[in-house]
Amino acid sequence: FYKHLAVSGPLKKAPLVWSCGDLHLENFGTYKGDNRQTYFDINDFDEGVLAPATWDLVRMLTSILVEGPSLGISPKKAEALRDLFIERHALALAGGKAYWVEQRTSAGLIRELLDGVSERSRESFLDKRTTVTQGKRQFNVDGVKAMAPTQAERAQVQLVMKRFAKTQPKPAFFKVLDVAIRVAGTGGLGLDRYAVLVAGKGSLDTQYILDLKASMPSSLLTRLKVPQPVWPSEAHRIVATQSLMQAVPMAFLHPVEMGGRPFVLRALQPTEDRLALAGKGLKQEELAVIITHMAHLLAWAQLRSSGRHGSASADDLVAFGQATKWRDRMAEASQACAEHCLQSAKRFRQQWDKRRAQQASK
Repeated sequence: FYKHLAVSGPLKKAPLVWSCGDLHLENFGTYKGDNRQTYFDINDFDEGVLAPATWDLVRMLTSILVEGPSLGISPKKAEALRDLFIERHALALAGGKAYWVEQRTSAGLIRELLDGVSERSRESFLDKRTTVTQGKRQFNVDGVKAMAPTQAERAQVQLVMKRFAKTQPKPAFFKVLDVAIRVAGTGGLGLDRYAVLVAGKGSLDTQYILDLKASMPSSLLTRLKVPQPVWPSEAHRIVATQSLMQAVPMAFLHPVEMGGRPFVLRALQPTEDRLALAGKGLKQEELAVIITHMAHLLAWAQLRSSGRHGSASADDLVAFGQATKWRDRMAEASQACAEHCLQSAKRFRQQWDKRRAQQASK
């Protein structure tokens, strides 16, 4: 995406902000913060870097256009949602104040999602992913979402958790009970990733599951010519970006090292869920409410992280939001990016079908 993104005009000259780096419709969702409250926010920061404010924006706008058919809307309606996102994002930047989205401040499908996840219990969450045998919980190793680790992998995870526990106020909380290889997401396939069952508060129903995921360099840096802060590791970059941009950081979010490589440690929660829009048959008015929430969240994240580690000041972002020349450029850039994405997908599908036909003929 970024290799083919035209980096000129407003795309290049926009104020620098902390960026998710992979902003699209499915990278928003619910989670419980370290203050134990549930929020709806941007939730994926693996690609996070310091970049022009327009980069996250144009990727998000491209997502709206590309996802139009799966949302059941016409190209014109998708363009209307794209234009709405540009407008609401600019207005929120111009407002100069960062807010957040929780149950009381949400509406529509987002409110329904937050209401639903707030009713999920830790017990049912644990029962879905583990089995109790002779008074002990163990992961359900199904070979699809969870696989058995080797003895060496298990020992490595136990060692890193033991070291991490020593830095925490309640070390016993992080006593490792079981480990599984975790298979989740698409972009993370092939990366070392583990689910870690820990003792938590002690009883069977108050144990916790943590996610331990290997960290890789951001793909934006192959194209981006912006000086970046020097972080101790890629995990520190990801955690710092998430902490700067989210209203409240996710529970147990920490950078750790395992086997000489950086990993991000965080909680897996019953309140964690993505907002799935495809196939919902939502009306244009319902989609407009969701798009407005997302536009606000991006602007608020940029404002919240302003003036930190090289990012533009809040005053610069307010002035950028008040300007108008760059808005038409965003629409044009997203249209070109969407066309490129669809053409790439078509070529990929043709090559895939050709290979399958060749294999079948053998």
